[in-house]
Amino acid sequence: MLNKPKYDLFKNTSYALDGLKDIFKNESSFKAQLLAFGVFGTLALLLPISYIKTSIMVVILFLPLISEITNSAIERTVDLVTLEHHELAKKAKDAGAAMVFASYFVVFVVWILTLLY
Repeated sequence: MLNKPKYDLFKNTSYALDGLKDIFKNESSFKAQLLAFGVFGTLALLLPISYIKTSIMVVILFLPLISEITNSAIERTVDLVTLEHHELAKKAKDAGAAMVFASYFVVFVVWILTLLY
């Protein structure tokens, strides 16, 4: 892009932090996922398992958080285009919700496999 501003680590970091603050402030599902991250992350740290398994179990907990951030971006973009009901808008939002759901499924499978083996 010709009008793209020059890369600036500090400015880009501030944009990312602004985005996180806004999502935390306005998305109750993100707050619930942060709570679940804290609870299950603590549980993983307390389990009598190897550091490798603990690391896997904690790192995978970021997946639903990342998915929810992406889902929020999709929802906001759709709402920017139209607030009226439109079938394609619904499909876009449903796809974002499916991504969050799938991320929980992956977390569940990884936790089960990690604890069993």
